[in-house]
Amino acid sequence: MEGRAVTTADGIAAPDDAAPVTAAPATAAPASDTTQSKSQLAYHYIKSRISDGTFSPGYRLVLGTIAKQLHISVVPVREAIRRLEAEGLITFERNIGAQVALFDESEYLYSMQTLALVEGAATALSAPAITAADIARARAINEQMIECLEHFDPNRFTALNTAFHSVLYERCPNPHILDLVHRGWARLSTLRDSVFGFVPGRARESVVEHEDLLRRIETGDDTLDLELAARRHRLGTLDALLAFQAEHHIHPHSPEG
Repeated sequence: MEGRAVTTADGIAAPDDAAPVTAAPATAAPASDTTQSKSQLAYHYIKSRISDGTFSPGYRLVLGTIAKQLHISVVPVREAIRRLEAEGLITFERNIGAQVALFDESEYLYSMQTLALVEGAATALSAPAITAADIARARAINEQMIECLEHFDPNRFTALNTAFHSVLYERCPNPHILDLVHRGWARLSTLRDSVFGFVPGRARESVVEHEDLLRRIETGDDTLDLELAARRHRLGTLDALLAFQAEHHIHPHSPEG
C-alpha cells in the first residue's frame, strides 16, 4: 500500500514513512550561552555604574528594576550580582538584599601601604630599562592629567593616573614583585573607584610629584632614593584621604558619610 504524502517542516512533500526532518534555526545559541552573555551584560552595566558613582556605597540594587532596564530576566542579573559580590563590590544582607559595598577604610589602608612598598620597588627596578619613549609617553599622560584638572573628572583622572604609573613599573624584571603590584592595583579598584573624588586637592600635588619621578628616572637617580620617592608619592594619597576623613569626621566605613 502506498504511503500517504506528508509535508515536512521546510514545505517539501515526503512519504509518511520517511525519516522525520527536523529544522533548527542555524543562528540559535545554546541557552547557557545566551544566559552567559546576558549575565555579562548585567555585570558590566552594574560595575560601570559603581565605578562612575551612579550606584554609590550603600545603594540598594533592585534586581527586577535592573532587569527591566536591560530588557532581560532576573536570572542573569542575579548571576552578575553574585560575581560582583565575590569581587567585594556588592554585599548581600538579609532583609535588605544586594547593595553596593561600603568603603572599608582598614582594607584601603593596608592595600595602599602594601602597594607603596611593592610599587616603589618595582619602579626603582624598572628605571634602568625605561626608555626615552617611555618617559615621553608617561609625560604625555601627565599632561593630560594636568588638563583634566581644569574641569575635574575624578574617574578620568584616576584612569590616567593608572596608565601613568603602569609605564613606570611595567619594565620591572622581577615577575613576583610585578605580580604583587598588579594585585595591589586590582584590590584598590574593588575597594573604591577614585579617591581623588574625595580629595581633589591631592590631584594637583600628584601631577607635580609625577614630574619629579620622571626627572629622577631621566637623571639616573640613586635606586633607593627613587624607590623612597615613589613610595612617598603613593602614601601621599593615603595620607590625604585619612586627613580628609578626620577633618570631616567621616565614619570609617564610608568616605561619603
